[in-house]
Amino acid sequence: MVTIFLKLMCYETVIEDGTIAYENWVVAGSPVYRQFWIFDVQNPEAVMKNGSQPVVKQKGPYTYRMRYLAKENITHHPDSTVSYFQPNIAQFVPDMSIGPENDTFTLVNLAVVAAPALYQAGFIQALLDVFIKSSKSEFLQTRNVKEILWGYEDPFLKKIPIPGVIKKVGVFYPRNELQGMLPYWGGHCDMINGTDGASFPPFVSKHEVLYFFSSDICSDQLVKDIPLYRFIVPPDAFASPLVNPDNICFCTEKVISKNCTSAGALDISSCKEGKPVYITLPHFLYASEDVFEGVEGMEPNPQEHMTYLDIEPTTGFTLQFAKRLQVNLLVKPSTRITYNLSFLRKERELEESDPLKKIKKPYLFPLLWLNETAVIDDEKAEFFRSKVTNKIRLLHLLEAVLIIVGAVMFLGFLASYLICRVQKSK
Repeated sequence: MVTIFLKLMCYETVIEDGTIAYENWVVAGSPVYRQFWIFDVQNPEAVMKNGSQPVVKQKGPYTYRMRYLAKENITHHPDSTVSYFQPNIAQFVPDMSIGPENDTFTLVNLAVVAAPALYQAGFIQALLDVFIKSSKSEFLQTRNVKEILWGYEDPFLKKIPIPGVIKKVGVFYPRNELQGMLPYWGGHCDMINGTDGASFPPFVSKHEVLYFFSSDICSDQLVKDIPLYRFIVPPDAFASPLVNPDNICFCTEKVISKNCTSAGALDISSCKEGKPVYITLPHFLYASEDVFEGVEGMEPNPQEHMTYLDIEPTTGFTLQFAKRLQVNLLVKPSTRITYNLSFLRKERELEESDPLKKIKKPYLFPLLWLNETAVIDDEKAEFFRSKVTNKIRLLHLLEAVLIIVGAVMFLGFLASYLICRVQKSK
């Protein structure tokens, strides 16, 4: 009976047409939500005029339902891997949000800050400065939630008379599609290892390292009467190469990383077409102290900001998860691009209003942090308990009964043997 159960479990957990795992993998069995907390600058005038340290305050969540369409173009490969396209549609959920999508925030100007990183030649920057001034763009801007997340037509970009320049910009515009190998960092850092996090091989051990995540077991969990193992992203995942040598190929710049000695920030500009985008954990969780120096208002809390997966160990299915990341832009001083407060001011006023010339060193400007989360729904939980959990409990009960019966029989035979020896000796 145990052997039959184990064989059935191994078969049903394979991502292959006709199995339970495949059916739940193609179409997400439970709704996936993505929550956003956006950082609002509390002292915009001081930042703009004096180059003061930004003081930010988060507001959220703004919640969207994500990825509820079936996977497309599913292709099975000879090396036992599978590739697919995931339609990624976001639907705003007002009842799970703190406010509407037209709530406004003051934050860094995405296009203007990215300009000196994308075009570093002095002549090009001088031309860009003309377009920035003519569009009256500023270092900080006010945008609503929908614009910040999914994109808006930027007035500065609309002024650039070059064919092919995308006029729209947003934190998640455009969206990227992943392939099996990423040509960004080099070496093992380019590999997409493991699964997409929806499932893992069956019979997971507490002490395994799981990829999608480089993970350590945190604790046992009970979700809807289903025992689970919780795996978390440990501090080593964002550690400096001095602590975790495996991270050396992620260190592609020397400024924020302090020559690869600082921890907590990952430069992903290579996969963002050169835009100075950095990924951290929310509120710079596990980051070095120097990462906090650029802004005020960060309050890291491991319980609120860590990423985790809750996995049913027998099947390897992920039944609850929370993936949390923060998006930041690298802000640098610039002597050629002035980010004026308004157009056609006197030269002396422009010089006084230029905040970037007063910035003493580069720093990370937090834009927002997100929590992508899901938990198995009641219907799926009941199905899982009937097909897996209850059978496992029955097997454990049967195992305990067999052990007890075996022990009783052994003791009975031992007692009979001892009685016979005593009688023979008499």
